Amino acid sequence: MSAPHAGRVDWVDYAKVFCIVMVVMMHSTLGVEAAAGREGWMHAWVAFAKPFRMPDFFLISGLFLARVIDRDWRTYIDRKVVHFAYFYILWMTIQIGVKAPGIAAEAANGWMEVVRFYLMAFVEPFGTLWFIYLLPVFFVVTKLTRTVPPLAIFLIGAALEIAPIHTGWTAIDEFAERFVYFYAGYWLAPHIFRFAEEMLARPLGAVVALALWGIINGILVFKGYGDLPFISLGLGLLGAGAVVTAATLMAQSNWSSPLRHLGANSIVVYLAFFFGMAASRVVLLKTGIITDIGAVSLLVTIAGVAGALVLHWMVRNTPFRFLFVRPEWAKLERKRAPALQPAE
Repeated sequence: MSAPHAGRVDWVDYAKVFCIVMVVMMHSTLGVEAAAGREGWMHAWVAFAKPFRMPDFFLISGLFLARVIDRDWRTYIDRKVVHFAYFYILWMTIQIGVKAPGIAAEAANGWMEVVRFYLMAFVEPFGTLWFIYLLPVFFVVTKLTRTVPPLAIFLIGAALEIAPIHTGWTAIDEFAERFVYFYAGYWLAPHIFRFAEEMLARPLGAVVALALWGIINGILVFKGYGDLPFISLGLGLLGAGAVVTAATLMAQSNWSSPLRHLGANSIVVYLAFFFGMAASRVVLLKTGIITDIGAVSLLVTIAGVAGALVLHWMVRNTPFRFLFVRPEWAKLERKRAPALQPAE
């Protein structure tokens, strides 16, 4: 789940760095601005990344699905559904546990509201964890439709993204908006890897393409066109391609090599960044040591990422490693004890 292993594709880990940092940056910045009552300069970066932040995350998540999609259903469900369900339930329970006293204090029915809130989290994805709530749905839908012509599924996904679907239920709304990117990662994986090789072979052209993309993305976003039908889909796909390009270039540079560890542990950061984010936000805003809201947002982002990595390092060899490593009892496929051998 978290450690690099032989055969990892370098640029994929760097692409995950972009994904997770942009997600933490969004939650950190918007949280700081809501608490402070005003926006900072980091708000512009969050807005710039909005069209491709989650499309890239889902596209990368679908890249290697072709390797396992034809496995038997028991193995597939264990790896692609139970795996994420375990971490969703665990970290949803932890987060609600942290917030429970405040929820109970503000509700008329006290702790019964906490119980209701907890049970609702199985229906309505909880907070920042909606991504791993939705991933198993994507995995199952993709396997169920693997005999359908891929172009048809892709076009249906594109139509769902374009359509104004706003039911108020996160699972439905986000499925409609994001599935096309996940499926693109699965279906177009060979082309995506070939594209990365071409960008690597033409680094100067890759840099020029990134600059042009940045200008186009920025103009459309800040002119208010980024969320329009068709444009949002185009920006999502182009932005994912830009992240692949940037990640490919980063994978060839020595200065960025420490970031690969962050990419390899992106799911760890996704699960636990709220600890460092929430704590640092309270401290920085309460003390008023730094008055620039943009700087506070940046520091909270760094604290969220670093805090999750530190927690992972602290528990990795302790009984608490279950926070990031799924235990045997939570698996459909459990390791069998070696058979007893007769004495010689």
